Amino acid sequence: MAVPVPERRIAEFEGFGFGMFIHWGLYSLLGEGEWILHRQGMPLEQYAKLKDRFAAEKFDAGRIARLARRAGMKYCVITTRHHEGFSLYDTRGLSDFDAPHSAAGRDLIAEFVEGCRKNDIVPFFYHTTLDWYQKSFNDDFDAYLDYLKDSVEVLCRNYGRIGGLWFDGNWSRKDADWKLDELYGMIRRYQPEAMIINNTGLQARGQVVHPEIDSVTFEQGRPEPMDREGRPKYLAAEMCQTMNDHWGVGRADLNYKATGRFIENLCACRKVGANYLLNIGPNGDGSIPMMEAAILETMGVWMDCNGEAVYQGRPAAVRGDGENFALQADSGKLFLFVFNLKVSGDANVTVDSGGVGEKRFTGVDGKVARVNWTDNGEELDFQQDLGSRALAIDATGYPYGVNLAVRVAEVWFD
Repeated sequence: MAVPVPERRIAEFEGFGFGMFIHWGLYSLLGEGEWILHRQGMPLEQYAKLKDRFAAEKFDAGRIARLARRAGMKYCVITTRHHEGFSLYDTRGLSDFDAPHSAAGRDLIAEFVEGCRKNDIVPFFYHTTLDWYQKSFNDDFDAYLDYLKDSVEVLCRNYGRIGGLWFDGNWSRKDADWKLDELYGMIRRYQPEAMIINNTGLQARGQVVHPEIDSVTFEQGRPEPMDREGRPKYLAAEMCQTMNDHWGVGRADLNYKATGRFIENLCACRKVGANYLLNIGPNGDGSIPMMEAAILETMGVWMDCNGEAVYQGRPAAVRGDGENFALQADSGKLFLFVFNLKVSGDANVTVDSGGVGEKRFTGVDGKVARVNWTDNGEELDFQQDLGSRALAIDATGYPYGVNLAVRVAEVWFD
């Protein structure tokens, strides 16, 4: 059975490879994660008063977009409205629980879109479908769905072309009729080239929930290979992940993952053709936590060496030993991803050296002319058996002072 050809927006999305998720709202003022309203059972009237403190005085959309670009990211997804029900955009009279009616007194999504476009970042809009603030969500679901559709229509009609809509919350009422045909049909009318993504949550990673969906989601978990043969539509895939244990800022959450793990996850995503959406949680004033900015700067160092492999590489039939794998570019170039490679150096200063030596790959077609590391251009010795389609490279260790977590070699063919 044939694999369907991806529609243009989906092919473009797959080429982005790496994106930024931004969770920011009233909850950010409290610094205890994005679920604090629900978790602490706060009275809505008390919680709503937070908007009088939400001045967003340090929110700099241009700086955030430049940080994303420095990290090698191609798109940003921001929470235009999270489950708390507060909108960062001007709802045009649908509600006064929005940024223009807060201490900020302005449309923060308009600023976000402008900052993205000035810095060659594609803006995407996250929008909750679950709403703790709107009483109609529990009392009159049909009326709530009208409010939801009208809210999304505001986003579709007032900010120019966007990369996509990223929904989250349908898992809260699994058996409800969410009237998705109406919602998605409206999006297609106003934003025909926008990706439509609806997060299936931690318990249903990779599931397809509607024919109009353009990408499946893998929240906080590495994606599985997509089986696209005989499917009615080519679907993309995307993994989203937090840097620590919270989406919204947690001031006391110090459990940040190692940068090497983010690099490994990005590579694991690209191995199966999926995108990697890495989250930041700005502070209540809109500034970026120092640790999160530093992680993104560090990711940018890796992407400086390997951006071509991430953006242009696609899953290949080539197989490596262990975690090692290969991606194939349309140009014909092959990229070999090598894990667990150690630093080479004096035994008195090098900890746990090893991992160097022969790395075997099978399924390689074409006569290899040269193999070299992408980070320093060092040419590697190799042996090839054309008959068995096998390639073995002699992987040198990182020079002392370097460790990229995952090292990439590019293979050139005659």
